[in-house]
Amino acid sequence: MESIDRRGFIKKSVAASVGVAAGAPAYIRGYAKNKPNETINVAVAGIRSRGGFYYGGTGHTANFTRINNSRVAAICDVDENLFPQAVADIEKLGGDKPATVVDFRELLDNKEIDAIAIATPDHWHALQTIWSCQAGKDVYLEKPVSYTVEEGRKMVQAARKYNRVIQAGTQYRSNRLVMEAIQLIHDGIIGEVYMGRGVIFGHRPSIGRVADSEVPAGVNWDLYRGPAPMIPFNENHFHYNWHWYWDTSTSELGNNGVHMMDMVRWGMKKDVYPEKISCSGGFYVWDSDQEIPNLQVGTLEFGDGKIMEVEVRSLFTNYEEGKSTACFFYGSKGWMHLAGDGYEVYSGPKNEPGPSKKKSDFAPDEWENAGIEFHFVNFLDCMRSRKWQDLRADIETAHLSTSMMHLGNIAYRTGRKLVFDGNKEEFVQDREADGFLTREYREPYVMPGKI
Repeated sequence: MESIDRRGFIKKSVAASVGVAAGAPAYIRGYAKNKPNETINVAVAGIRSRGGFYYGGTGHTANFTRINNSRVAAICDVDENLFPQAVADIEKLGGDKPATVVDFRELLDNKEIDAIAIATPDHWHALQTIWSCQAGKDVYLEKPVSYTVEEGRKMVQAARKYNRVIQAGTQYRSNRLVMEAIQLIHDGIIGEVYMGRGVIFGHRPSIGRVADSEVPAGVNWDLYRGPAPMIPFNENHFHYNWHWYWDTSTSELGNNGVHMMDMVRWGMKKDVYPEKISCSGGFYVWDSDQEIPNLQVGTLEFGDGKIMEVEVRSLFTNYEEGKSTACFFYGSKGWMHLAGDGYEVYSGPKNEPGPSKKKSDFAPDEWENAGIEFHFVNFLDCMRSRKWQDLRADIETAHLSTSMMHLGNIAYRTGRKLVFDGNKEEFVQDREADGFLTREYREPYVMPGKI
């Protein structure tokens, strides 16, 4: 199959320009017959969780299978034990049987692959994205987009140099309710916003302490570690538990904090870096070998005096539906609470209720009825049009949101307030802090010298 560039797709779906409902059936599998010469072949890398079926069919393989004129042509994972179920899930949705690949680099040489969806651990994101751009592939990339600030900037450079479309998985930017709430803020419903806050409260149990063991059959441990330092196999460093170690993870700030703070930044129209960053917290309660904190509270101070705050709390806490993962905006006329399932506006000194809406107030559109997330459709639309500017979450936007979480982690790890030069993307006269902006790579999984 020819690449997406050579096919010369110039047609953009109606949905991308006038709303997600209009024209939708033509892009939903089963509503219209596939045209083989317009089918986008997608490879999905990292299929265990978000990259796979995920919570009843909301992950990458499910979405790209359900969307008409896209096809999961290959799945890639270092754990071959995951392939049978992943293949069965795709076929159950009416998709063709995909090829199974262990080494990501094999996807790059496959001329049949138009795009690669990446849902691997954090420490792999930048290398796989940049390699994909250099190989002429577009990319759908899970958050956080990078492991360091320097990586994120190189990813933006690669996207622009090779004219690639890179959509980040900060899918709240395609959420109709969130879009409406953000527009209300921009229209001045709570006045001038002076502070935004994002919270992520969710109980995470102890992972305990686990002894090293033999590498399980069917697992390529060398590929799993990739650019990270090699260590003996340990279950606590494998599959989801890799989130709890600094050599593979960006902490809960990068894992989930980036979702909330991306919305906060969007609502506050903050397209610049903060100048001062502080972050406190620690690891509490459990006796385990987890390295990253289970409580972090960060503050980002901007040059105009406005403030963004973030708190991630993974312990027993005051859980309240709709408030445990949410954003709060505070303005000169009132404030707004915004979560994925609803928003509420309050005004004046007596907190008088203003506009509010719940997710259930929106009638399901064709995408939702078909079990499709529009964020994936937007990605495919922009692949066809070659207009990355129409992406809901382009790599540069995602780089800034992700990097703010990196800055919070660096402030936490250095234990002090930091001053950052956003134009240079480096700290002000602080070599120790600058050391966290980049990383060392284990051979042969090394960042290309020339992007």
